[in-house]
Amino acid sequence: MKRALYPGTFDPITNGHLDILERALKLFDHIIVTVAKNPAKVPVFTTRERIDLILEVVKQKGIDQRVSVEGFDGLVVDFARNINACVIIRGLRAVSDFEYELQMALMNRRLADEVYTVFMMPHEKYTYLNSTIVKEVARLGGDITDFVPECVKNALLKKLF
Repeated sequence: MKRALYPGTFDPITNGHLDILERALKLFDHIIVTVAKNPAKVPVFTTRERIDLILEVVKQKGIDQRVSVEGFDGLVVDFARNINACVIIRGLRAVSDFEYELQMALMNRRLADEVYTVFMMPHEKYTYLNSTIVKEVARLGGDITDFVPECVKNALLKKLF
């Protein structure tokens, strides 16, 4: 079985994240979405809330048999090795993402050359989309319906207001 790891903070998960997840399921048998605890970020949702939202969304999409969700703290490559994942999936929205992601992929390869990084681009309608923008639009009263699943929208609006 080919297992892949899809790490991120997912605060919150967006339709762009889901697009990459669904594309990755065409390549891998099982994907573990890993919710990171990033000390450089102050998330709106707790790790548990982010995990629960992702679980709800993958169940609604009918992909919950091939996707699991876990929290993690530490090096992604160590987590990948511990769960026998052969690949780390990273999304690239724009050229500006590439430099950072390339550096991370090269460092991960140096730390664990048996774990590969696969870069995936979302559908072009999601190339501008990220969690920070979604939160900002929601805070300012904009409609986020096209950017996140309904359950995520409701949870975010409840959290912010």
